[in-house]
Amino acid sequence: MFLKIKKYISIVSMAFLSLSQLAAFEPGNLRCEYLTCPLGIDVPAPRLSWILVDDRYGALQTAYRLVVGTDSADVAAGHGYAWDTRETASCDMLAVYSGNPLESFTKYYWSVRIWDKDGAESAPVVSFFETGMMAFGKWKGTWISDGYSPGLGNDKNVKPAPYFRKEFTAAKKIKSARAYIAVAGLYELYINGERIGDHRLDPAITKFDRRTLYVVYDVTRQLQNGKNAIGVLLGNGWYNHQSINIWYYHLVPWRDRPAFCMDLRLTYEDGTVETISSNQSWKTSLSPLVFNNIFTGEHYDARLEQPGWNKAGFDDSQWKDIFVRTAPSQRILSQQFHPIRNTEEIPVKTLKKIDDRTYLFDLGRNIAGVSELRVQGAAGTELRLLHGETLGADGLPNMEHLASFHRPEDDSDPFGTDIFTLSGKGEESFMSRFNYKGFQYVKVTASEPITLTEESLTGWFMHTDVPPVGHIETSNPTINKIWWATNNSYLSNLQGYPTDCPHREKMGWGDAYLISETGLFNFDGITIYEKWLADHRDEQQPNGIFPSKIPSSGDGYTWANGIDWTSSIAVIPWNIYMYYGDSRLLIACYEHIQRLVDHVTDSSPDGLTSWGLGDWVPYKSRASVELTSSIHYYVDAQILTKTARLLGNKKDENKYAALSAKIKDAINNKYLDRETGIYREGFQTGLSMALFWGVVPDDMKAKVASSLVKMVKANNYHLDVGELGCKSLLNALSENDYGDIAYRVASQETVPSWGYWIVNGATTLYEDWTSAAVNNHAGSLNHVLFGEISEWFYKALGGIHPDPEKPGFKNILLQPNFVAGLNYSKVSYDSPRGLIESNWERKGSTVIYQVTVPANATATLTLPSKMQVKKAEVSAQGVVNLTKKENGYHLPAGQYVFTIGQK
Repeated sequence: MFLKIKKYISIVSMAFLSLSQLAAFEPGNLRCEYLTCPLGIDVPAPRLSWILVDDRYGALQTAYRLVVGTDSADVAAGHGYAWDTRETASCDMLAVYSGNPLESFTKYYWSVRIWDKDGAESAPVVSFFETGMMAFGKWKGTWISDGYSPGLGNDKNVKPAPYFRKEFTAAKKIKSARAYIAVAGLYELYINGERIGDHRLDPAITKFDRRTLYVVYDVTRQLQNGKNAIGVLLGNGWYNHQSINIWYYHLVPWRDRPAFCMDLRLTYEDGTVETISSNQSWKTSLSPLVFNNIFTGEHYDARLEQPGWNKAGFDDSQWKDIFVRTAPSQRILSQQFHPIRNTEEIPVKTLKKIDDRTYLFDLGRNIAGVSELRVQGAAGTELRLLHGETLGADGLPNMEHLASFHRPEDDSDPFGTDIFTLSGKGEESFMSRFNYKGFQYVKVTASEPITLTEESLTGWFMHTDVPPVGHIETSNPTINKIWWATNNSYLSNLQGYPTDCPHREKMGWGDAYLISETGLFNFDGITIYEKWLADHRDEQQPNGIFPSKIPSSGDGYTWANGIDWTSSIAVIPWNIYMYYGDSRLLIACYEHIQRLVDHVTDSSPDGLTSWGLGDWVPYKSRASVELTSSIHYYVDAQILTKTARLLGNKKDENKYAALSAKIKDAINNKYLDRETGIYREGFQTGLSMALFWGVVPDDMKAKVASSLVKMVKANNYHLDVGELGCKSLLNALSENDYGDIAYRVASQETVPSWGYWIVNGATTLYEDWTSAAVNNHAGSLNHVLFGEISEWFYKALGGIHPDPEKPGFKNILLQPNFVAGLNYSKVSYDSPRGLIESNWERKGSTVIYQVTVPANATATLTLPSKMQVKKAEVSAQGVVNLTKKENGYHLPAGQYVFTIGQK
């Protein structure tokens, strides 16, 4: 059965439209900067987007009208002083604001109405966005820190986290209130004792001396007439890294005691505005959070709690004056992407009591996040919560594989360990605030005998809360578990930026671009990728070089930062353009891609380069580094060529087209044996990369693909690749009519394979192919570097591809593989145009193929070479004759059922 196309009706719009007003079609999913009703918009020309909600066959948008203003009723009626596009003939569902200059601190309502294929007009749907500071000079507050310890001043080595508080009186009735808080470090914000928001580890890491982020909250509900109190708790985060690790964050030039700047802007019923700001009138004290480090853990002494510290009337006479300091950077920008949250509560699966002071909790799955402990005991009882992902021979968490990454000077900062000291006042709870860990097991050790049960501890899966947009289900349970495990690893490693692993490193390695399509098919990830690419632009050297890890401590400019790792600056913006049809990120990165490619060109006169790390963590065969790096050099040059064409820059287009041709010729002249169809040693990585990235000459594709198949068969239908080859292997096979072979590789359950991990109990993806529930394993069991397989599920089993000629899924390239070994496959993807479904099931000698093409989109269906359409039906239309073009069947928007058989 078909899933009904989802109706994205803005909640805000329901205030303006009754159900009787809704037409058979309407705009839906209204978003500004890809967020729903965002606060703190800082860009002068925000992007406004929507979809067409219309179940009718062939549904199209032929025109739209956007109206923007500050009065919701006027905007709903079609009157807006800020911007009115009038009726604009276009099928686009993304518009860039180009009206009157936007003012700071202003709520703008915007409406969209659309015209369908018959020229009928929809009712308007209304949403809103609210601007933030819009300019550095709009801040009224000053940057403050604690400067607490006598004799130490504002010493970055002071361990306890600082409290800050401020009381004020609201003398008039409050209409609305917004809190704007910028932080160097991390924070929790309280008003009248209530924690504001549900974000974790806010704000996200940046290169702090170049760009600092602020967050906006609607705090109208938390305020009251009369006395109010603001409380702020600051954490170190990556800004003040007090532990010593292999990545040198303790030596960064910006390192300092955490600080913040805040404006609480009150708008009264009479129209007047008052701003309560961070300044010298605030007070500060050390908190019970006696140590916090994002890399290792937190230590909390509940005996030091100060009840009511964040409420009005608290006696702060013993608190100290604050310390005024300079801003960490001159670019204070709004954090406009999905925040980190606790997204899923994970109950304990098993509990083992070691003795009356030691307990081992097992969550039954590997996660990134925190544990929450509820316990009762005597005052001064110290509990240590050790988090680990594997167990050693003694049956307890094994941390040996972390030794080279954490380099403590003493035993006061154990890795992966929280220390909780009880106050003795009934049941107490603890959950770390400014740290996260990668773990499955938690060993709790108490200094005194305690009683714990399975209900005493909870795990919280914590990550950037990107909305899910994709789903995979097949008749093979192992494939389904691989998809689920891939998502677990992807999300575990999305913490305001893509990381490699959530425990020992937490670093933003550039190779994350290799699984960006996995991310984009499964999650609405544009906002977090735009943030990470801004981090890239902050880190690039004048000569074009990037570090291997972004954001960077200053380390990474001399190793693992070759063209194969730092192609993230090119590939991710291109993928965003393909998936969203939005060129803003690509344009923003264009000059930076140029500088990187030009740097390689300066040192590679023959068109070949060995600058790269190569096929990282291969199973056994390692392809030539010059071959793999040169292919990525070609990929980036190709992206520059296409982007220059998009920009109308003919000079650059010709330049980089010529460079692309030179690189391609150089690779093929040196590495391709035209007689055998083999690249150099004939390893799977070299062959598949050349095919997938478009290096193989057209007349040689069939022969090279055949050679790849021979290598796969010689390896008993198992992969023999590292990270670079993992991206290309399955795609190269299925895109060259070898979908059955690709599926045999993907569905293996013996080493090396994804299924080998799964059948051995994995709930995440691992760092190398030989790992499977090995307790003394030296690598990570929560890595997403081999996560390309999830992208392949969408592209091969579902056949869903973006069309380079009509990006953003304006036209969908449907190229499903009805692979032997599967009885059915159900693939769905909520694209920027709406829900795409591609489901098939075997029925005897035929395949029943069900497709949903969303409104205002089309599709081109191409079947495997030996298959053909026997019958086609469209929901509410019955049997139809399809239009077949040279490249496939043309499908207007609608819901289809195809009967497909052999030719």
